[in-house]
Amino acid sequence: MSSVGYEAINIDENSIPRDHMENAMIDSQLHECVRQDNTAAFKSRVEQSLPEKLVTPCGNTLLHVAVCYGSDNITSYLAGTFPSLITIQNSQKDTILHLAAREGKASHAIKSLVESNPNLMRKTNTKGNTPLHDAVITDNKEVAIFLVSRDPEVAYYSNNNGKSPLYLAVENGNNNGIIDDLLNLGASFPIRSEDGDALPKGRSPVHAAIEQRNRDILEKIGKEKPELLRLPEKELGNSLHYASSIGFLEGVRFLLKNFHDGAYETNLEGNYPIHLACKSHSVDVVKEFLDKFPYPKEFLNKKGQNILHVAAKYGNSSVVRYILKQDQELVAPLLNATDEDGNTPLHLAARYGQCTATFLLVRDNRVDHFIFNNRNLTPYELVEELSKRYEEIYIETDEMRAKERKQFDSKNSTPAHEIKGKEVDSNKMDTEEASPKDEIRAEYFHLVMTFSILLVNARPKKSRKKFFHVTGVPMSKAKEETKSMIGNLLVVAVLVAGVTFAGVIQLPQLRDNNNSSDRRHESNSTTYTASHYSTYENLLYGYLFLDVGALSSSLLAALLLLLPSFITPTFQISAVGLSSIIVGLAIFMMFGAMLFSVRIALIGSHRWLLTIIITGVAFVFPSIFLLFGDLQVLLHYSYYYVFLLFIYSCWWLPNKLSDLKRKLSDHKRKHNL
Repeated sequence: MSSVGYEAINIDENSIPRDHMENAMIDSQLHECVRQDNTAAFKSRVEQSLPEKLVTPCGNTLLHVAVCYGSDNITSYLAGTFPSLITIQNSQKDTILHLAAREGKASHAIKSLVESNPNLMRKTNTKGNTPLHDAVITDNKEVAIFLVSRDPEVAYYSNNNGKSPLYLAVENGNNNGIIDDLLNLGASFPIRSEDGDALPKGRSPVHAAIEQRNRDILEKIGKEKPELLRLPEKELGNSLHYASSIGFLEGVRFLLKNFHDGAYETNLEGNYPIHLACKSHSVDVVKEFLDKFPYPKEFLNKKGQNILHVAAKYGNSSVVRYILKQDQELVAPLLNATDEDGNTPLHLAARYGQCTATFLLVRDNRVDHFIFNNRNLTPYELVEELSKRYEEIYIETDEMRAKERKQFDSKNSTPAHEIKGKEVDSNKMDTEEASPKDEIRAEYFHLVMTFSILLVNARPKKSRKKFFHVTGVPMSKAKEETKSMIGNLLVVAVLVAGVTFAGVIQLPQLRDNNNSSDRRHESNSTTYTASHYSTYENLLYGYLFLDVGALSSSLLAALLLLLPSFITPTFQISAVGLSSIIVGLAIFMMFGAMLFSVRIALIGSHRWLLTIIITGVAFVFPSIFLLFGDLQVLLHYSYYYVFLLFIYSCWWLPNKLSDLKRKLSDHKRKHNL
C-alpha cells in the first residue's frame, strides 16, 4: 500500500491484514473510467500501476468494480489481460460472479467468464452463499437461470444458515417464477447416500413451503422433484412431521397422498406424525390421519405413549374430545393404556395440570380412575403429591426472594446525599425476582384446578380409620388420644342432649292463651289470623321434628361412644368416627330448631327485614360450619364449580361450532366427490 493511501485512510498498521497492506487504493479517476466503461482512458491510466494491486476499501479489484457497473468492455479487457483477477475474492470473499448475481446481468462477458472458469459457481462468501444464492435473494432471474443451467447441483447447496437457493426461492414466495426454473433445471439428488446420510444436507425447501402453508409450491415440488418430499430435517423431522406439527391440513392431505410412507417414520423425539398432530390444536389434521390409519393403537412413540397420551399431556382438549367420540373399538385400547412409566392418559393430564383434558377423561365412564403407575400412584394421588411439592417450592421461592431483597437493601444502605442524583432501577430488580414465583403461581393454579376436578370425580374412597387414625404412635399414646376424642365428643353430645331436652319441655306456646277461633279471627295486631295460625302449626311441627331429632342423635352418639369402651374396645376408633358425624348432624338440627322457634315468635309482626336476616343466617351458618369443618375440600369444590362455570363453558361452545363447521365441510366434500 502506498504511503499516500495509507495516511489518507489513517488505519493502524497492526490492524491491517498483511495481504491488504501490499495493495494500493483505486483512485477516483480510475474508478470513474471503469464506471463509464471508457476503455481508452482506462488503458492509458491503468498502465501506470499494477491492476492486481489496486483495490477498493472493501477489497474489490478493478474487475469487481467493472462487473458491478456492468462495464462489459473493461470486464473483457481485464479478464483477458489480467486473468489472475478472475478468482480474487474481496474482504467478504465475494467473487466477481457474486457481484454479477446481486447487481449485474448475465452479459456476454459474464457468461464467457463462467464458461472458462466453472469453479466460480461453487465459490462461497463469508455467509456461505454461492452466486446462485445471491441471485435468488435479489430476484435476479436472468443470472439465476444461467447459473443453474450450467451447474444444476448448486441449487441444493446450503449456506451457513443451512438454506439452499431452492429453499430461499420458496421462502421468498416464488418471486419472478424462479422456483419453476430451479425445479425444471435443477439436478435430482438421491435422498440416501451410500453411508446413509441424507442428501442434500441443510434445510428442506419442502419445509419452507409448509411453513408458508403454500400448497401450490408443494404441488410444484411434488410434480418436478418428488424425491424432495422425503427430505428430512434434523430438528423438524420429515415433511409430514412438520406439516402435522403446525396443523397445516392441506399440506397433510397432499403429503399423505404423495408421501404415504412418511407416516411410519419417527423424528428425533421418537414421535410419529400422528403424535405431532395430537400436539397441535387441529382436530381436522387428527381426523385426516384416523381416516387413513384407523388403528391408532399401533402408533406408540419411544416412551410407549399412544395418541391419547400425547393429546392429554399437552392439554389439547379438542383432540381429546374428538378421540373419545370415536368408535368403541378404536378408542377402547387407548383409554387405559400405560406408557413405560405406567402412566395412563389421565395420569399425564393430571401430571401436567391440563384441566379440561382431565375433566373430559375423568367424566368418561370407560376411563379407570384408580390405575396405579410405576410409582404406585393413582392420578389423584399423583397430582396431590405434585401440589404439595409446588406449594413447598412456592414458599421457598418467597423466602428466598425476601432474603435477596434484604441483602440488596443492606448492600445499598448508602447515605441519602450519595444516592441523590442517581437512578435506582428497582423495577428491574422486582421483575427479575418476581418472574420465577409468577411462573410457579401460574403452573400451580392449573395444578390446583386439576386437583379439584380429580377430588370431586376420582378421589379414592378412604375408610374412617384414615380420617381418625392413631397408627404410627406407641400403643399407650394411641389409647390416650382415643380416650381424649371420646371424652370431647361425649361432652358435646351431652350438651346438645340437655339443650334439646329443655326445648322439648318448654314448647313454644301460642301468643294468646285462649285458643278459640273467635280470638284468632279478631282484627288485632297481637292476635292470629287464619293464615298466621296455619303458619304457626307448620313451624311448630318443624321445630318439634328438629328438636327431637337433635335430642335422639346426641343420645345415640353418646351411646356409641360409651358402649365400645365396656363391651368391644376394638371398635373404639370406628365409634369415634361415626359418632362425630352424628354429633355434627345433631348440632345442625339444634340450630334449625332454634331458627324455627324464632320464626314462631315473629308470626304476625311486620318486621320483614328481621325475618330476612334470620333466614339468611340459616344458610350462612351451615356454610361457616362446613368451612371450618373441612376448608380444603370446600375450596376444591369452589375451584371445580368455577371451572365448570367459566372455563368449560367458554370451551364447550366454540367446539360445538367447530363440530358443526367440520360436518358441513365433510358434507360439502362428499357432495363434490
